[in-house]
Amino acid sequence: MYSASALVLATIPSPDRGVWHLGPIPIRAYALCIIAGIIVAIWWGERRWAARGGTKGTVVDVAVFAVPFGLVGGRLYHVVTDNQLYFGPGKNPLNALKIWDGGLGIWGAVALGAVGALIACRRKGIPLPAMADAIAPGIVTAQAIGRLGNYFNQELYGAHTTLPWGLEIYQRFNPENPDDLLNGVAVGHIPLPDSPVHPTFLYELIWNLGVAALVVWADRRFKLGHGRAFALYVAGYTAGRCWIELMRTDNANHILGLRVNVWTSILLFAGAVVYFVLAARRGPREAPETLVGKQPGEPPVPAPEPGTAEREHAEVSADNGDAAAPGAAPGTSPAGDEKKPDAQG
Repeated sequence: MYSASALVLATIPSPDRGVWHLGPIPIRAYALCIIAGIIVAIWWGERRWAARGGTKGTVVDVAVFAVPFGLVGGRLYHVVTDNQLYFGPGKNPLNALKIWDGGLGIWGAVALGAVGALIACRRKGIPLPAMADAIAPGIVTAQAIGRLGNYFNQELYGAHTTLPWGLEIYQRFNPENPDDLLNGVAVGHIPLPDSPVHPTFLYELIWNLGVAALVVWADRRFKLGHGRAFALYVAGYTAGRCWIELMRTDNANHILGLRVNVWTSILLFAGAVVYFVLAARRGPREAPETLVGKQPGEPPVPAPEPGTAEREHAEVSADNGDAAAPGAAPGTSPAGDEKKPDAQG
């Protein structure tokens, strides 16, 4: 038998660095994770868009606008909510432009990314809510992949813990710039005082993958449309982000005793739930023909008016001499005889 003193709790080690250099070129794990997440989101979004009846390649065209807008929006949100890092005595405002040093806020990325997507969707003549539904699970999966970048940067963790999955964090050294530990290296793996800590980035990664699975299941089960799958993603993500944010110990601005991101999560969760309920009144999922984008130089593709399909069917029936008499049940001839379906080979 093993004594209690012989039992050793397992922990998760941290990488010794988050940046490697290929000659003068820095290779940053954070950037690689962001890029990988974007690729996955576009690939999955393309598959879902085509499955809904949309034109292949449309998601890539939309991403050309949405991704740059999203990166700018994510950086703006970070700079605004953590402005003390870049402005004030002893700070260099130009550091706000150094996006490669980390610092992207998902709220700003989604908000301004949506503006870019709206511009692209209008140019293509397709509905933005349908596009949002198609890319929703890919976006939250991209967020999960992006959290791996926080692991390499050794950031966004929680308080000390004795749980088996505690994260070991180490002192990093940067001889060229002692204040720039993000580009430092852990020499000798000297643990920080709070080590091991809660790996809150890992909690969010797992939660995000669960939200992606929830959106896919609900979308298949209930045929969500008009932005409801995207609203479910927002509600699911913010519900998790709220409690995970409360576990984090990194410096953050507070309002009424709560971190700014907690308040943002609460407000977005409430807004997403309201939208999810109200959007159900718009009826079934968008018709596939409304998802076919126009070619360059063509005018926007107008959405069919309600009842168009029924009117076209009636016109074809009238041309064939099969117009139903007033009050006759659908599928009957003017004489009231039931029409038999054609034989199928």
